[in-house]
Amino acid sequence: MDFDFVPAVAPLVVIVAIATVGLTSVMTLSTVLMMVLPSMIVFSVVAFFLGMKHGEFRASP
Repeated sequence: MDFDFVPAVAPLVVIVAIATVGLTSVMTLSTVLMMVLPSMIVFSVVAFFLGMKHGEFRASP
């Protein structure tokens, strides 16, 4: 099973971008960019890595 980086990460980037734009209607832009966006990026990287490792474990014979 091959891993393609761009097709796997593209939906994640789109989701984070939509969430960031959506949150600017509720919170100030500086708060979103300084506090919310970095935490969303860190969480998405950790969740992506754990999901990738779990997929490798499930795909192994």
